[in-house]
Amino acid sequence: MSNNGFQPKLLAFCCNWCSYAGADLAGVSRLQMPHNLRVIRVMCSGRVSPEWVIKALSSGMDGVMVLGCHIGDCHYIDGNHRTKKRFAILAKLLGTMGINPNRLYLDWVSASEGVKFQDVVIKFVDRIKELGPTPIGAYQGVKVDR
Repeated sequence: MSNNGFQPKLLAFCCNWCSYAGADLAGVSRLQMPHNLRVIRVMCSGRVSPEWVIKALSSGMDGVMVLGCHIGDCHYIDGNHRTKKRFAILAKLLGTMGINPNRLYLDWVSASEGVKFQDVVIKFVDRIKELGPTPIGAYQGVKVDR
């Protein structure tokens, strides 16, 4: 199957204090960014529920990113530690559900790392392009507009 012209639909959950500010810095710095990423600001990466990720993938998103504060720098003390543990389990769960765990990406981006935000987004887009469209919609009868 050829993925020529495939533009993945991606969702990023970004913590308010660090990664969302890093995304903002990338924008005001006019760094070139893929246009197919939608960002949802959450107060802490620790607030991102695994159900939200599964819902996003089952609703037609081709990949989901969760970006938070660096370990040890969480504004809510241990939210990113919770996220790291939770998403290791979620990756295994996705695998047992028949969903490639590489459709999930977790990383830490601070408010001063606009270039890093750009870099992780570009690399994630490339990864998802290699994987191709999500197969979930075909399994559940979900129509995914491209």
